[in-house]
Amino acid sequence: MKIVHITAGAGGRLCGSCLHDNALVRALRTRGADAILVPAYVPTTTDEENVAERRVVMGGVNVWLQEHFAVFRHTPRLLDAVLDARPLLAWLSSRTGGARAADLGPLTVSTLLGEQGRQRKEVAKLAAWLSREVKPDVVHLSNALLIGLARAIRRGTGARIVCTLSGEDIFIDQLPEPHRGQAWAALRDRAPDVDRFVALNRFYAGFMQRRLAVAAERIEVVPHGVDLATFPAPAPDLAARRRERNGKLVVGYLARACAEKGLDQLVRALPLLAGRHDVEVVAAGATVATERGYIAECAGLAKSLGVADRYRWLGQVDRAGKLALLGSIDVFAMPTAHPEAKGLPVIEAMAAGVPVVAPDHGTFPELLADGQAAEAAGLLHRPGDPADLARAIGDLLTDPARAAALGGRGHALARDRHSAAGMADAHARLYGRLV
Repeated sequence: MKIVHITAGAGGRLCGSCLHDNALVRALRTRGADAILVPAYVPTTTDEENVAERRVVMGGVNVWLQEHFAVFRHTPRLLDAVLDARPLLAWLSSRTGGARAADLGPLTVSTLLGEQGRQRKEVAKLAAWLSREVKPDVVHLSNALLIGLARAIRRGTGARIVCTLSGEDIFIDQLPEPHRGQAWAALRDRAPDVDRFVALNRFYAGFMQRRLAVAAERIEVVPHGVDLATFPAPAPDLAARRRERNGKLVVGYLARACAEKGLDQLVRALPLLAGRHDVEVVAAGATVATERGYIAECAGLAKSLGVADRYRWLGQVDRAGKLALLGSIDVFAMPTAHPEAKGLPVIEAMAAGVPVVAPDHGTFPELLADGQAAEAAGLLHRPGDPADLARAIGDLLTDPARAAALGGRGHALARDRHSAAGMADAHARLYGRLV
Protein backbone atom coordinates (compact mmCIF):
# COMPACT_ATOMS: atom_id res chain seq x y z
CA MET A 1 0.00 0.00 0.00
CA LYS A 2 1.44 3.38 -1.04
CA ILE A 3 0.64 6.23 1.38
CA VAL A 4 1.26 9.90 0.63
CA HIS A 5 0.96 12.57 3.30
CA ILE A 6 0.67 16.12 2.01
CA THR A 7 1.56 18.60 4.74
CA ALA A 8 1.41 22.39 4.54
CA GLY A 9 4.68 24.01 5.56
CA ALA A 10 4.49 26.68 8.25
CA GLY A 11 6.80 29.49 7.20
CA GLY A 12 9.96 28.37 9.00
CA ARG A 13 8.34 27.94 12.40
CA LEU A 14 7.55 24.77 14.29
CA CYS A 15 3.87 23.93 14.02
CA GLY A 16 1.70 21.14 15.38
CA SER A 17 0.72 19.76 11.97
CA CYS A 18 4.33 19.49 10.76
CA LEU A 19 5.38 17.79 13.99
CA HIS A 20 2.37 15.44 13.93
CA ASP A 21 2.74 14.38 10.31
CA ASN A 22 6.50 13.98 10.47
CA ALA A 23 6.19 11.77 13.55
CA LEU A 24 3.39 9.77 11.93
CA VAL A 25 5.25 9.09 8.68
CA ARG A 26 8.43 8.18 10.58
CA ALA A 27 6.46 5.71 12.69
CA LEU A 28 4.65 4.27 9.66
CA ARG A 29 7.99 3.64 7.99
CA THR A 30 9.33 2.00 11.14
CA ARG A 31 6.47 -0.51 10.99
CA GLY A 32 7.30 -1.21 7.32
CA ALA A 33 4.76 0.98 5.52
CA ASP A 34 5.51 2.54 2.14
CA ALA A 35 4.81 6.12 3.17
CA ILE A 36 6.17 9.50 2.07
CA LEU A 37 5.68 13.03 3.38
CA VAL A 38 5.28 15.73 0.72
CA PRO A 39 5.42 19.42 1.74
CA ALA A 40 2.93 21.87 0.26
CA TYR A 41 3.50 25.61 -0.28
CA VAL A 42 6.89 25.77 1.53
CA PRO A 43 9.18 23.19 3.19
CA THR A 44 8.11 21.75 6.52
CA THR A 45 9.91 22.53 9.79
CA THR A 46 10.31 20.02 12.61
CA ASP A 47 12.49 19.50 15.68
CA GLU A 48 13.12 15.82 14.87
CA GLU A 49 14.64 14.09 11.85
CA ASN A 50 12.74 15.64 8.93
CA VAL A 51 11.57 12.82 6.65
CA ALA A 52 9.81 15.08 4.11
CA GLU A 53 10.56 14.82 0.41
CA ARG A 54 12.62 17.61 -1.09
CA ARG A 55 9.92 18.26 -3.67
CA VAL A 56 7.38 20.91 -2.61
CA VAL A 57 3.95 20.75 -4.26
CA MET A 58 1.60 23.70 -4.69
CA GLY A 59 4.70 25.92 -4.45
CA GLY A 60 3.97 29.06 -2.46
CA VAL A 61 5.40 31.47 -5.04
CA ASN A 62 3.31 30.08 -7.88
CA VAL A 63 0.19 29.86 -5.69
CA TRP A 64 0.53 33.52 -4.66
CA LEU A 65 1.31 34.77 -8.18
CA GLN A 66 -1.59 32.83 -9.71
CA GLU A 67 -3.91 34.36 -7.14
CA HIS A 68 -2.92 37.95 -7.94
CA PHE A 69 -1.81 37.95 -11.60
CA ALA A 70 -3.82 36.14 -14.28
CA VAL A 71 -0.81 35.72 -16.59
CA PHE A 72 0.80 33.26 -14.14
CA ARG A 73 -2.20 30.96 -14.46
CA HIS A 74 -1.00 30.18 -18.00
CA THR A 75 2.81 30.23 -17.75
CA PRO A 76 4.80 27.22 -19.04
CA ARG A 77 5.93 24.55 -16.62
CA LEU A 78 9.57 25.47 -17.17
CA LEU A 79 8.97 28.86 -15.56
CA ASP A 80 6.85 27.26 -12.86
CA ALA A 81 9.75 24.94 -12.04
CA VAL A 82 12.07 27.91 -11.54
CA LEU A 83 9.58 29.48 -9.14
CA ASP A 84 9.21 26.14 -7.33
CA ALA A 85 12.96 25.87 -6.69
CA ARG A 86 13.52 24.75 -3.12
CA PRO A 87 16.03 27.53 -2.24
CA LEU A 88 13.45 30.13 -3.28
CA LEU A 89 10.71 28.42 -1.30
CA ALA A 90 13.00 28.09 1.73
CA TRP A 91 13.72 31.82 1.48
CA LEU A 92 10.00 32.51 1.21
CA SER A 93 9.38 30.21 4.17
CA SER A 94 11.57 32.39 6.38
CA ARG A 95 9.64 35.51 5.39
CA THR A 96 6.00 34.44 5.43
CA GLY A 97 5.41 35.40 9.05
CA GLY A 98 4.09 38.82 8.07
CA ALA A 99 0.92 37.41 6.53
CA ARG A 100 -2.22 37.85 8.60
CA ALA A 101 -5.30 35.68 8.31
CA ALA A 102 -7.35 38.83 7.66
CA ASP A 103 -5.32 39.44 4.47
CA LEU A 104 -5.64 35.91 3.10
CA GLY A 105 -9.38 35.61 2.55
CA PRO A 106 -9.44 35.54 -1.28
CA LEU A 107 -6.45 33.17 -1.48
CA THR A 108 -7.97 30.83 1.11
CA VAL A 109 -11.29 30.60 -0.71
CA SER A 110 -9.57 30.11 -4.07
CA THR A 111 -7.39 27.22 -2.83
CA LEU A 112 -10.43 25.58 -1.21
CA LEU A 113 -12.08 25.58 -4.64
CA GLY A 114 -9.26 23.40 -5.96
CA GLU A 115 -9.57 22.70 -9.67
CA GLN A 116 -12.14 25.50 -9.92
CA GLY A 117 -9.93 28.09 -8.22
CA ARG A 118 -7.19 30.36 -9.51
CA GLN A 119 -4.56 27.74 -8.63
CA ARG A 120 -6.15 25.09 -10.88
CA LYS A 121 -2.89 24.72 -12.83
CA GLU A 122 -1.00 23.78 -9.65
CA VAL A 123 -3.75 21.36 -8.62
CA ALA A 124 -3.61 19.67 -12.03
CA LYS A 125 0.20 19.40 -11.86
CA LEU A 126 0.00 17.75 -8.44
CA ALA A 127 -2.68 15.27 -9.52
CA ALA A 128 -0.73 14.40 -12.67
CA TRP A 129 2.52 13.82 -10.73
CA LEU A 130 0.78 11.59 -8.21
CA SER A 131 -0.96 9.65 -10.97
CA ARG A 132 2.08 9.13 -13.22
CA GLU A 133 4.95 8.75 -10.77
CA VAL A 134 3.74 7.99 -7.25
CA LYS A 135 0.56 5.94 -7.78
CA PRO A 136 -0.73 6.21 -4.20
CA ASP A 137 -3.42 4.06 -2.64
CA VAL A 138 -4.08 6.62 0.09
CA VAL A 139 -3.47 10.38 0.10
CA HIS A 140 -3.64 11.98 3.54
CA LEU A 141 -4.09 15.77 3.74
CA SER A 142 -2.67 17.42 6.85
CA ASN A 143 -5.59 19.77 7.42
CA ALA A 144 -8.95 20.72 5.97
CA LEU A 145 -7.56 23.84 4.30
CA LEU A 146 -6.04 21.44 1.73
CA ILE A 147 -9.41 19.85 0.97
CA GLY A 148 -9.54 21.59 -2.41
CA LEU A 149 -6.93 19.09 -3.63
CA ALA A 150 -9.03 16.03 -2.84
CA ARG A 151 -11.34 15.93 -5.86
CA ALA A 152 -8.61 16.24 -8.49
CA ILE A 153 -6.35 13.75 -6.70
CA ARG A 154 -9.13 11.20 -6.40
CA ARG A 155 -10.07 11.57 -10.07
CA GLY A 156 -6.45 11.35 -11.20
CA THR A 157 -5.27 8.49 -9.00
CA GLY A 158 -8.28 6.63 -7.67
CA ALA A 159 -6.68 6.92 -4.22
CA ARG A 160 -8.65 7.04 -1.01
CA ILE A 161 -8.56 10.47 0.62
CA VAL A 162 -8.02 11.04 4.35
CA CYS A 163 -7.93 14.48 5.96
CA THR A 164 -6.81 15.44 9.46
CA LEU A 165 -8.84 18.07 11.31
CA SER A 166 -6.27 20.30 12.90
CA GLY A 167 -7.60 23.52 14.41
CA GLU A 168 -8.59 25.15 11.12
CA ASP A 169 -11.45 27.06 12.74
CA ILE A 170 -9.08 29.54 14.41
CA PHE A 171 -7.68 30.67 11.06
CA ILE A 172 -10.96 30.61 9.16
CA ASP A 173 -12.88 32.54 11.81
CA GLN A 174 -10.27 35.31 11.61
CA LEU A 175 -11.06 35.89 7.93
CA PRO A 176 -13.27 38.91 7.23
CA GLU A 177 -16.62 38.44 5.59
CA PRO A 178 -17.59 37.48 2.97
CA HIS A 179 -14.53 35.21 2.84
CA ARG A 180 -15.18 33.57 6.21
CA GLY A 181 -18.62 32.38 5.13
CA GLN A 182 -17.34 31.41 1.69
CA ALA A 183 -14.54 29.33 3.22
CA TRP A 184 -16.90 27.39 5.48
CA ALA A 185 -19.30 26.88 2.58
CA ALA A 186 -16.46 25.56 0.41
CA LEU A 187 -15.38 23.17 3.17
CA ARG A 188 -18.89 21.79 3.52
CA ASP A 189 -19.21 21.47 -0.26
CA ARG A 190 -15.88 19.64 -0.55
CA ALA A 191 -16.28 17.41 2.50
CA PRO A 192 -17.83 14.55 0.42
CA ASP A 193 -14.53 14.36 -1.51
CA VAL A 194 -12.88 12.96 1.64
CA ASP A 195 -13.33 9.28 2.55
CA ARG A 196 -12.43 9.73 6.22
CA PHE A 197 -11.55 12.62 8.46
CA VAL A 198 -9.24 12.12 11.43
CA ALA A 199 -9.55 14.19 14.61
CA LEU A 200 -6.99 14.06 17.40
CA ASN A 201 -9.63 14.01 20.13
CA ARG A 202 -13.37 13.60 20.65
CA PHE A 203 -13.90 17.29 21.35
CA TYR A 204 -12.68 18.43 17.94
CA ALA A 205 -14.34 15.53 16.14
CA GLY A 206 -17.72 16.69 17.43
CA PHE A 207 -16.97 20.35 16.80
CA MET A 208 -15.95 19.85 13.16
CA GLN A 209 -18.70 17.32 12.53
CA ARG A 210 -21.15 20.13 13.13
CA ARG A 211 -19.13 22.72 11.21
CA LEU A 212 -18.69 20.47 8.16
CA ALA A 213 -22.13 18.88 8.37
CA VAL A 214 -20.75 15.34 8.01
CA ALA A 215 -21.89 12.11 9.63
CA ALA A 216 -20.18 11.16 12.87
CA GLU A 217 -19.00 7.83 11.46
CA ARG A 218 -16.91 9.65 8.83
CA ILE A 219 -14.62 11.06 11.53
CA GLU A 220 -12.13 8.76 13.25
CA VAL A 221 -10.47 9.80 16.51
CA VAL A 222 -6.75 8.96 16.65
CA PRO A 223 -4.88 10.64 19.54
CA HIS A 224 -1.74 12.60 18.83
CA GLY A 225 1.40 10.51 19.31
CA VAL A 226 4.98 11.49 20.10
CA ASP A 227 8.31 9.67 19.98
CA LEU A 228 8.53 8.54 23.60
CA ALA A 229 12.13 7.39 23.21
CA THR A 230 13.38 10.93 23.81
CA PHE A 231 11.34 11.39 27.01
CA PRO A 232 12.23 9.94 30.43
CA ALA A 233 11.29 6.27 30.72
CA PRO A 234 10.51 6.44 34.44
CA ALA A 235 8.64 9.46 35.72
CA PRO A 236 11.10 12.06 37.05
CA ASP A 237 11.61 12.80 40.75
CA LEU A 238 9.97 16.23 40.96
CA ALA A 239 10.81 16.59 44.64
CA ALA A 240 14.51 16.14 43.88
CA ARG A 241 14.17 18.74 41.14
CA ARG A 242 12.89 21.24 43.69
CA ARG A 243 15.66 20.42 46.13
CA GLU A 244 18.32 21.00 43.50
CA ARG A 245 17.02 24.55 43.12
CA ASN A 246 16.84 25.16 46.87
CA GLY A 247 13.08 25.44 46.68
CA LYS A 248 12.90 27.86 43.74
CA LEU A 249 9.90 26.92 41.58
CA VAL A 250 9.50 27.12 37.82
CA VAL A 251 6.35 27.19 35.69
CA GLY A 252 6.90 26.30 32.04
CA TYR A 253 5.05 27.32 28.88
CA LEU A 254 5.67 26.03 25.36
CA ALA A 255 3.47 27.15 22.47
CA ARG A 256 3.23 29.53 19.55
CA ALA A 257 3.53 33.15 20.60
CA CYS A 258 0.02 34.41 20.00
CA ALA A 259 -2.95 35.58 22.02
CA GLU A 260 -4.86 32.38 21.24
CA LYS A 261 -2.33 30.36 23.28
CA GLY A 262 -2.71 32.62 26.32
CA LEU A 263 0.83 33.57 27.38
CA ASP A 264 -0.46 36.93 28.60
CA GLN A 265 -2.83 35.07 30.95
CA LEU A 266 0.14 33.33 32.54
CA VAL A 267 2.00 36.65 32.90
CA ARG A 268 -1.05 38.13 34.66
CA ALA A 269 -1.13 35.14 37.02
CA LEU A 270 2.56 35.46 37.89
CA PRO A 271 2.35 38.31 40.47
CA LEU A 272 -0.42 36.41 42.26
CA LEU A 273 1.89 33.41 42.51
CA ALA A 274 4.96 35.46 43.40
CA GLY A 275 3.19 36.77 46.46
CA ARG A 276 3.29 33.26 47.97
CA HIS A 277 6.13 31.44 46.21
CA ASP A 278 9.66 31.95 44.97
CA VAL A 279 8.61 31.26 41.38
CA GLU A 280 9.44 32.20 37.81
CA VAL A 281 7.88 31.56 34.40
CA VAL A 282 10.07 30.21 31.60
CA ALA A 283 8.30 30.34 28.23
CA ALA A 284 9.31 29.27 24.72
CA GLY A 285 7.65 28.99 21.34
CA ALA A 286 7.66 29.85 17.68
CA THR A 287 7.59 33.54 16.82
CA VAL A 288 6.81 35.14 13.47
CA ALA A 289 6.79 38.77 12.38
CA THR A 290 3.12 39.43 13.08
CA GLU A 291 3.49 38.08 16.64
CA ARG A 292 6.56 40.01 17.79
CA GLY A 293 4.31 42.78 19.02
CA TYR A 294 2.46 40.32 21.24
CA ILE A 295 5.73 39.06 22.74
CA ALA A 296 6.74 42.63 23.45
CA GLU A 297 3.36 43.23 25.08
CA CYS A 298 3.86 40.22 27.36
CA ALA A 299 7.30 41.48 28.38
CA GLY A 300 5.89 44.95 28.98
CA LEU A 301 3.04 43.47 31.00
CA ALA A 302 5.49 41.57 33.20
CA LYS A 303 7.40 44.80 33.80
CA SER A 304 4.28 46.80 34.63
CA LEU A 305 3.16 44.09 37.09
CA GLY A 306 6.55 44.10 38.81
CA VAL A 307 7.56 40.55 37.81
CA ALA A 308 9.94 41.20 34.89
CA ASP A 309 12.73 39.49 36.82
CA ARG A 310 10.57 36.38 37.16
CA TYR A 311 9.65 36.06 33.47
CA ARG A 312 11.89 34.68 30.69
CA TRP A 313 11.00 34.31 27.00
CA LEU A 314 13.35 31.92 25.16
CA GLY A 315 11.86 32.15 21.66
CA GLN A 316 11.74 29.10 19.40
CA VAL A 317 13.84 26.26 20.79
CA ASP A 318 15.11 23.10 19.13
CA ARG A 319 14.29 19.64 20.43
CA ALA A 320 17.15 19.62 22.91
CA GLY A 321 15.99 23.00 24.20
CA LYS A 322 12.42 21.79 24.49
CA LEU A 323 13.42 18.68 26.43
CA ALA A 324 15.67 20.76 28.66
CA LEU A 325 12.78 23.12 29.43
CA LEU A 326 10.40 20.26 30.24
CA GLY A 327 13.11 18.62 32.33
CA SER A 328 13.62 21.69 34.51
CA ILE A 329 10.10 22.84 35.46
CA ASP A 330 7.70 21.98 38.27
CA VAL A 331 4.41 22.73 36.52
CA PHE A 332 3.45 23.17 32.87
CA ALA A 333 0.77 25.71 31.95
CA MET A 334 -0.97 26.29 28.61
CA PRO A 335 -3.84 28.75 29.29
CA THR A 336 -5.26 28.96 25.77
CA ALA A 337 -7.91 31.58 25.13
CA HIS A 338 -9.41 29.55 22.26
CA PRO A 339 -10.59 25.94 22.76
CA GLU A 340 -7.60 23.86 21.77
CA ALA A 341 -7.87 21.32 18.95
CA LYS A 342 -4.51 19.53 19.37
CA GLY A 343 -2.71 20.20 22.67
CA LEU A 344 0.65 18.75 21.59
CA PRO A 345 2.70 20.72 24.18
CA VAL A 346 0.49 19.34 26.95
CA ILE A 347 1.06 15.79 25.67
CA GLU A 348 4.81 16.44 25.64
CA ALA A 349 4.67 17.78 29.21
CA MET A 350 2.78 14.64 30.26
CA ALA A 351 5.40 12.47 28.54
CA ALA A 352 8.04 14.38 30.50
CA GLY A 353 6.23 13.57 33.75
CA VAL A 354 5.29 17.17 34.57
CA PRO A 355 1.85 18.03 36.02
CA VAL A 356 -0.24 20.26 33.77
CA VAL A 357 -2.55 23.19 34.40
CA ALA A 358 -4.85 24.01 31.49
CA PRO A 359 -8.24 25.66 30.86
CA ASP A 360 -11.44 23.71 31.17
CA HIS A 361 -12.29 23.75 27.47
CA GLY A 362 -11.29 22.22 24.14
CA THR A 363 -9.31 19.00 24.30
CA PHE A 364 -7.82 19.57 27.75
CA PRO A 365 -10.49 17.91 29.92
CA GLU A 366 -10.18 14.88 27.65
CA LEU A 367 -6.38 14.87 27.63
CA LEU A 368 -5.95 15.32 31.35
CA ALA A 369 -8.91 13.37 32.66
CA ASP A 370 -9.13 10.35 30.35
CA GLY A 371 -12.83 10.24 31.23
CA GLN A 372 -12.02 9.91 34.91
CA ALA A 373 -11.26 12.45 37.64
CA ALA A 374 -10.77 15.98 36.31
CA GLU A 375 -7.29 16.11 37.83
CA ALA A 376 -5.98 12.76 36.58
CA ALA A 377 -2.89 14.29 34.94
CA GLY A 378 -3.27 17.90 36.02
CA LEU A 379 -5.68 20.60 37.05
CA LEU A 380 -8.23 22.57 35.05
CA HIS A 381 -8.98 26.27 35.53
CA ARG A 382 -11.66 28.64 34.32
CA PRO A 383 -10.73 29.83 30.81
CA GLY A 384 -9.62 33.45 30.58
CA ASP A 385 -9.33 33.82 34.37
CA PRO A 386 -5.73 34.60 35.51
CA ALA A 387 -6.76 34.45 39.18
CA ASP A 388 -8.13 30.92 38.78
CA LEU A 389 -5.07 29.98 36.73
CA ALA A 390 -2.90 31.20 39.62
CA ARG A 391 -5.06 29.25 42.04
CA ALA A 392 -4.55 25.97 40.15
CA ILE A 393 -0.79 26.47 39.69
CA GLY A 394 -0.47 27.51 43.31
CA ASP A 395 -2.22 24.34 44.46
CA LEU A 396 0.50 22.27 42.79
CA LEU A 397 3.37 24.47 43.94
CA THR A 398 2.10 24.22 47.53
CA ASP A 399 1.56 20.45 47.48
CA PRO A 400 4.62 18.63 46.05
CA ALA A 401 3.13 15.20 46.69
CA ARG A 402 0.03 16.00 44.71
CA ALA A 403 2.10 17.50 41.90
CA ALA A 404 4.24 14.36 41.76
CA ALA A 405 1.16 12.12 41.69
CA LEU A 406 -0.40 14.05 38.81
CA GLY A 407 2.90 14.15 36.92
CA GLY A 408 3.23 10.39 37.30
CA ARG A 409 -0.32 9.84 36.08
CA GLY A 410 0.30 12.03 33.05
CA HIS A 411 3.51 10.14 32.31
CA ALA A 412 1.60 6.85 32.35
CA LEU A 413 -1.23 8.23 30.21
CA ALA A 414 1.22 9.51 27.61
CA ARG A 415 2.85 6.11 27.32
CA ASP A 416 -0.51 4.38 27.14
CA ARG A 417 -2.33 6.67 24.69
CA HIS A 418 0.12 8.99 22.98
CA SER A 419 2.98 7.00 21.45
CA ALA A 420 3.94 7.60 17.84
CA ALA A 421 3.84 3.83 17.32
CA GLY A 422 0.26 3.64 18.55
CA MET A 423 -0.71 6.56 16.35
CA ALA A 424 0.85 4.83 13.34
CA ASP A 425 -0.89 1.52 14.10
CA ALA A 426 -4.29 3.24 14.27
CA HIS A 427 -3.70 5.03 10.96
CA ALA A 428 -2.49 1.84 9.29
CA ARG A 429 -5.69 0.09 10.35
CA LEU A 430 -7.75 2.99 8.98
CA TYR A 431 -5.92 2.95 5.65
CA GLY A 432 -6.34 -0.82 5.41
CA ARG A 433 -10.09 -0.57 5.92
CA LEU A 434 -10.39 2.12 3.24
CA VAL A 435 -8.28 0.34 0.63
